[in-house]
Amino acid sequence: MASIALPRTEARRPSGVMAWLTTVDHKKIGIMYLYTTFFFFVIGGVLALLMRTQLAVGNNHFLGAQTYNEIMTLHGTTMIFLWIIPVFSGFGNYFVPLMIGARDMAFPRINAFSFWLIPLGGLTMYSGLLTKYGAAAAGWTGYVPLTEKAYAVGVRTSGSSGCTSWGSRRSWAGSTSW
Repeated sequence: MASIALPRTEARRPSGVMAWLTTVDHKKIGIMYLYTTFFFFVIGGVLALLMRTQLAVGNNHFLGAQTYNEIMTLHGTTMIFLWIIPVFSGFGNYFVPLMIGARDMAFPRINAFSFWLIPLGGLTMYSGLLTKYGAAAAGWTGYVPLTEKAYAVGVRTSGSSGCTSWGSRRSWAGSTSW
């Protein structure tokens, strides 16, 4: 019995924008990191300009106090977590495999997934502006001791004084004053 040769069909590779959105190539992922981080750098710069406009003259009412705190929080978070850290990932994704002579990153799909977490994280962070008690509503006071229940945003329970006794803390030497 003679075998019949069937035509070989090759998988179609996406082209255009879909090729960039579904890539696992380290160079394309590095370029996407750099463009995305530059976008967030611009957003952080606009937030910095808003803060500087508020501080340009004394007794300025360009931004309210709560809005200023939200913008300050988002500016700092954007510049650290959406620009300075991922921009190094972009350069690393692009250059490190070339410098060590590798064809690609060790786990290219995980590499692509880690890139897509950056825009998702930015979208999640900035969506807090759309809610009344979102993450940005805490302002720059989102650290201990200002994260205690007495300082929480929202409805307070009766009996919470909002005071913290700092005088009762002792230093390592045993003195009662700071």
